[in-house]
Amino acid sequence: MELVRGIHNLKAQHQGCVLSIGNFDGIHLGHNAVLSRLLSEAKRLNVPATVMTFEPQPEELFLGNNAPARLSRLRDKFVQLEKLKLDRLLCVSFTRQFANISAQDFIEELLINKLNVKFLVIGDDFHFGYQRKGDFQLLKEAGKKHGFEVVDTQSLVQQSQRISSTRIRDALAQGALDSAANMLGRKYSITGRVGHGRKLGRTIGVPTANLFLKRRVSPVSGVFVVTVQGINNNNYHGVANIGTRPTVDGERQQLEVHVFNFEGDLYGAQLEVILEKKLRGEVKFDSFAELKVQIDKDIEDAKRWHQNASINTINN
Repeated sequence: MELVRGIHNLKAQHQGCVLSIGNFDGIHLGHNAVLSRLLSEAKRLNVPATVMTFEPQPEELFLGNNAPARLSRLRDKFVQLEKLKLDRLLCVSFTRQFANISAQDFIEELLINKLNVKFLVIGDDFHFGYQRKGDFQLLKEAGKKHGFEVVDTQSLVQQSQRISSTRIRDALAQGALDSAANMLGRKYSITGRVGHGRKLGRTIGVPTANLFLKRRVSPVSGVFVVTVQGINNNNYHGVANIGTRPTVDGERQQLEVHVFNFEGDLYGAQLEVILEKKLRGEVKFDSFAELKVQIDKDIEDAKRWHQNASINTINN
């Protein structure tokens, strides 16, 4: 899948596509309904299936640190969209200047002149342009004028409730990983590149790989049983802490994962950490020694969970 970073990088070869626009935070089953229609229209018209998304997400620009936690960073979205066989991801830099573009200019300058859209698939709650004045009806009118069709995909409903990033975010915050997975269509995971931390874990015999969450507020925190992918093309079991590590006066959010039965250097590796079960919340202990006792218990609990999961898999 091709990644185009910024409107300024759109070239003549990017004209002519079917397009869907949105945050696509989490790429959940509701998004999949939109993307399924996108792919079918791309095949019918024999043009690339393209998704337009934004960095930062609009709420992050307007609300700053008060913006909702993100389910996925750009790389997470890219990975999931590539699995769905999309052709192109256009990432638009969402600045104040871009936010002030009128809905009409958005249509004419971007959708028509830059992309020459042939078919547009949007979610049923999609709004765009300055003060979110653009909507489905405005796009329908533009489609009649410029010769492209517009459809909206009604939100996928599960147990009489709309599947949304907000509902998934709430489920994750409550530690309801199974509920989140049912809406995502897969287990929730976090991807990132391993960087250098303070290396405190190795001093107590528990080395960890550190994935820094950068500017994103994580929708999850605490200690989790995990499965780790991205190491030697194998799946590894482990236990991970997600948060600020209050006992050692941590500040920035990060994910620290202790990988079972692995010895080696993971610096620079791109890992996907799949959350299996929440063991506990993040706690500030009175001493590093108390933390070490709890970490040992977390490791045993995580190993026991994986062992029981393996037995259940065999029995089934």
